[in-house]
Amino acid sequence: MDMKDLAAIVTGGASGLGKATAAMLAANGAKVAIFDLNEEAGRAVAAEIGGSFVSVNVADDASVAAGLNAAEAAHGVARILVNCAGIAPAIKTVGKENVPHPLDIYRKTIEINLIGTFNVISKFAARAVTVAEIDGERGVIVNTASVAAYDGQIGQAAYSASKGGVVGMTLPIARDLAQHKIRVMTIAPGIFLTPMLESLPQNAQDSLGVMVPHPSRLGKPAEYAQLVESILRNPMLNGEVIRLDGAIRMAPR
Repeated sequence: MDMKDLAAIVTGGASGLGKATAAMLAANGAKVAIFDLNEEAGRAVAAEIGGSFVSVNVADDASVAAGLNAAEAAHGVARILVNCAGIAPAIKTVGKENVPHPLDIYRKTIEINLIGTFNVISKFAARAVTVAEIDGERGVIVNTASVAAYDGQIGQAAYSASKGGVVGMTLPIARDLAQHKIRVMTIAPGIFLTPMLESLPQNAQDSLGVMVPHPSRLGKPAEYAQLVESILRNPMLNGEVIRLDGAIRMAPR
């Protein structure tokens, strides 16, 4: 799919993987709408890339519908969706002094990472099915899972469950949308230099990087965006999850 002049939506586009993806799409001529709750950062990124920003809570029905309306008013019906919005709490199933994992945090993680991803997918797709095909396609959806879906670490029960759900729904959604000529792919990143890791001391970043077999460093958000670009351009990539992790397999901690 040629991105030039196509409308695109990036959730979580105010920072990290989403920000790099929004920049990549804009550099390829797409009209990008950023969905995020960080209004200051989101507006700054939108201004930087010549796109638009909408404050959207991906887990909320009305918020997503309003966001899609705003994005459509600005750029037309979107044909590209990249889901990067998510949270990553680190809490053990049983914590200190035998305190159980707070259910509200577990539920919130599932709501944002899994239900939020599906919420945007379904509402995006309902609009994309109405547009004409371009080179045999109507749209492409790229989701973000994590290697934690396969080898989650201590304290990642909620996060791993949410990302495992994203992995599990990739193929059935791709099959659902195949009749509409919309492709669905998921990327499962390893350890990437996102804002959360950037806040760590350099020696901590380096120690995480050497865990990666090759290249022995943290992934760069631009490398995630590069894979999104490849997925968009290759029409045979559909219904699959790609690990983007330098061959890492996470240890328990």
